[in-house]
Amino acid sequence: MDSGFKPMDFDPKDYLNTYYSATAGGFGDDNYLKFILANLHKTFSSGDVKGDLPIDIGSGPTIYQIMSACVCFEDIIVTDLIEQNHLEVKRWLENKPGAFDWTPTGKIVCEMEGDRNKWPEKEKQIRAKVKKVLTCDVLKTNPWEPIILPQADCLLSMLCLEAACLDKASFDRALKNITSHLKIGGHLVLGGVLGCVSWMSGEKEFPSLCLDEDFLRSSLTKCGYAVRELALEPVGEKCNKSICNYDANFFILAQKLKAT
Repeated sequence: MDSGFKPMDFDPKDYLNTYYSATAGGFGDDNYLKFILANLHKTFSSGDVKGDLPIDIGSGPTIYQIMSACVCFEDIIVTDLIEQNHLEVKRWLENKPGAFDWTPTGKIVCEMEGDRNKWPEKEKQIRAKVKKVLTCDVLKTNPWEPIILPQADCLLSMLCLEAACLDKASFDRALKNITSHLKIGGHLVLGGVLGCVSWMSGEKEFPSLCLDEDFLRSSLTKCGYAVRELALEPVGEKCNKSICNYDANFFILAQKLKAT
């Protein structure tokens, strides 16, 4: 990668505990996580985003981003650059000891779907539908080389491109790389934060490309997308600025109209 992000410095358990812990996670308490979960539920319960193959790009060690998507798709592929993230996700998928407990997050999603007590059923559903955990580098023309995947009906990516890219030019290239593997008419579901230049994971600091709404719209347009929805939520004092100082959460649903 040509960014300041050093994969070997990244500890997935530090990251999960820093942001997703039910008791002290920085993305809890009406912050990023609930905003994203609500928008993912709205998107995947609408019936407008569907098909055979979704690919989650830059999954990290998390599975929250596919909790709603698993209702719409039978086969899900999750991808990430870092091997230790693969191992963390597989630990949860295989229900092994030491796996992160996604129960509090899962119950929020199940409550949105009508019954928070159905989380055990959704756990089984997710584990059955995730078919592959692959390596992905968004800075490559084929991000999952040497594997060749069919074009996707839907791409999901949460908090990935801004961590992987050093500048706006590399963000544009990364977006173009992943978009080339999406069918025309397919959808991109993108989520993250605006105005962030760095973030903490445990005691380690990692860089982030500082995003803004105008740049996101411009980058998507250059890649042949029509933005169907762009939701913003200013965070003000709600976010824990000591671990991730940012201005707003964003969620985008875009549809690929043409190849570029």
